[in-house]
Amino acid sequence: MMDCRQNRIQSFAFVISAFAALCFAFYFAPNLVHSASHADAARVDKQINPNTAEIESLVRLPDIGFARAEAIIEYRNSFTQNNIGRRAFETPDDLQNIHGIGPKTVQNMRELLRFE
Repeated sequence: MMDCRQNRIQSFAFVISAFAALCFAFYFAPNLVHSASHADAARVDKQINPNTAEIESLVRLPDIGFARAEAIIEYRNSFTQNNIGRRAFETPDDLQNIHGIGPKTVQNMRELLRFE
């Protein structure tokens, strides 16, 4: 008799738990999808121009830390001094002129860059 009652209580607790989990899932799932679409929109609005960006912006790029961001700025400054009127970076592939930035790094950040 005691086992039967305990089984009913456990079954009832399981059903209540499953129902609560479904309620949370239906409540939070649309918010997660909505947040992801806003993140994509923000990413497009926040594209970074490596020809003008400050170090704080450059470090937001994937695989670009403080040292590589500094190297980008140093390269950009020396390039524009020697090539007046030209931009250091015309395409994402031009970033491969920076030591430590290769094709994979460029591919990871390609969509986050703009060139003007």
